[in-house]
Amino acid sequence: MNTIKEDIIAAGLPEHIAIIMDGNGRWANEKGLERIYGHKEGVDRVKDAVKAAGEIGLKYLTLYTFSIENWSRPKAEVDALMGLMADAIVQETPELMAQNVRIQVIGNTADLPESVWSKMQTLIEETVDNSGVTLILALSYGARWEILEAAKKIAIDYKAGKIGKIEELTEACFSEKLTTVAVPDPDLLIRTSGEARLSNFLLWQCAYTEFYFIDKFWPDFKKDDLYLAIHKFQTRERRFGMTGEQIEENKI
Repeated sequence: MNTIKEDIIAAGLPEHIAIIMDGNGRWANEKGLERIYGHKEGVDRVKDAVKAAGEIGLKYLTLYTFSIENWSRPKAEVDALMGLMADAIVQETPELMAQNVRIQVIGNTADLPESVWSKMQTLIEETVDNSGVTLILALSYGARWEILEAAKKIAIDYKAGKIGKIEELTEACFSEKLTTVAVPDPDLLIRTSGEARLSNFLLWQCAYTEFYFIDKFWPDFKKDDLYLAIHKFQTRERRFGMTGEQIEENKI
């Protein structure tokens, strides 16, 4: 009997998977633990996901690590999360290098504590030449913020004469102003914890993304859960506004 991993068709592997890692706090609460223990367990699941992505040859993995809205959480939890993040960056650098992982960051990084951002910049620089999976961390990220920033950049370019006619502005031009420039849109988005919403994550990029929602909290998300999501993705017909018949004709 094949394992779930063996059932994945290499030729149909999604190029880019995005994950909303939800449920760390609720996982801890159910176990009578402080919320930070859920986040610590969640770090281990990040390791598993990155390793799994590398094993199957995934090109891009984006993780919703910390949203702009998360800054409104209790200060003690935010401070603990920032400290956990800084420690994880240092501790995991050797393993990320060994796995040939390249790190990128999207989001309003100006809001991050200097102690965290400086370590993250070092990690980005150290992994820039790695050619394995590109791990994109969404830190202090919000899609509405991103879209608004892109609109501001276009307005500045138009005022400076870099854009001739506003009518010539295309979706491709707009995409070039987003934080995900040069990264393909996600083929598959996974959200844990049973919630079924995007929560201000990659709203522009997910226009034609396939969604996969799972009831498990993120600390319970294992490699096989990722493989199953990919397997389910491969059973879907992605039409991009066309009919099923047109898709079949294009395959010929």
